[in-house]
Amino acid sequence: MITIQDLFWLIPSASVLALIFAAVFFYRMKAQDEGNEVMKMIAKHVRSGAMAYLRQQYKIVTIFFVLITVVFAFLAYCLHIQNPWVPFAFISGGFFSGLAGYIGMKTATFSCPPPPPLPGRRPADRLPFGRRARPDRRGPCHA
Repeated sequence: MITIQDLFWLIPSASVLALIFAAVFFYRMKAQDEGNEVMKMIAKHVRSGAMAYLRQQYKIVTIFFVLITVVFAFLAYCLHIQNPWVPFAFISGGFFSGLAGYIGMKTATFSCPPPPPLPGRRPADRLPFGRRARPDRRGPCHA
């Protein structure tokens, strides 16, 4: 019979498996040719702009997270009206949310350059796992 303890390990195991799949897809996508020199230069500028946007956004969000964490810490440790884990959960959730955004932006900016114009290659070949369900649909990078 399956117990709750057995099921408990299902979630972390599935999470690790999902991360392995994401890494495999990411490195397969990065191994694709970005095209000629002009295409590479454009892609470099797009990545640079995207990272500048994230830096600016993260500056503001970091200030907000620090201020709210201080409020939660005050409520938890001074007034004792909040669970002591709340400040830690809030700041760690914010960190991992930011990390997911960073990784997502990196993936999006590496997947957008069109593939070189070789016979038999489609735009969907650059990022196949994102378009498997509907290969006739074109993503925002190839509209």
